[in-house]
Amino acid sequence: MSGASAVQFRRFDRAGAREQRDIVALIHRDAYAADNASRDAFAGESAFMQRFDAYTSRSEFDLVIAYRCNEPIGQTWGWALGPTTAWWDDLTSEPEPGFTVEDGHRTFALSELMVRQRWTGHGVAHALHDELLQHRREIRATLLVRPENTMAYRAYTRWGWRPVGQLRPNWPDAPLMDVLIMPLPLSK
Repeated sequence: MSGASAVQFRRFDRAGAREQRDIVALIHRDAYAADNASRDAFAGESAFMQRFDAYTSRSEFDLVIAYRCNEPIGQTWGWALGPTTAWWDDLTSEPEPGFTVEDGHRTFALSELMVRQRWTGHGVAHALHDELLQHRREIRATLLVRPENTMAYRAYTRWGWRPVGQLRPNWPDAPLMDVLIMPLPLSK
């Protein structure tokens, strides 16, 4: 395996993403096999796919799937936060006045980033991250990460993300998550 250099990316809008539902589930099942085995209800496939179906209703939904030799090996997605978003609901504290005000062009929410187990540690996650965000027109991006997910947390901070608070997403069994922010466009 030569890492991310031999990876091809395919981008899908919300309609195209729905057509990739089986591939999305396959990548999730492999990437989160340990969480699924531990019965983490929030990370389980049923709850995950329920969220995927809800997220693909957003007009700005953007999915990138990574392939190597036509094998799907990872995925990432998100959408622009609209004026009536619930994303910031239950944010523990607002870092600055107006921080949670959205207009559909200010913030891109990176919702998911995952790589199949065989491909972790080969730069695929970072390549997916950059492929998704380099085409965004918003001025910042946000994501949620479990504080105990030290591997992901370290990667995000290396890539330029910074923590700004915590919140619990409005989904059944959702854990308390750290909120991270990154300015856009990506700097190279």
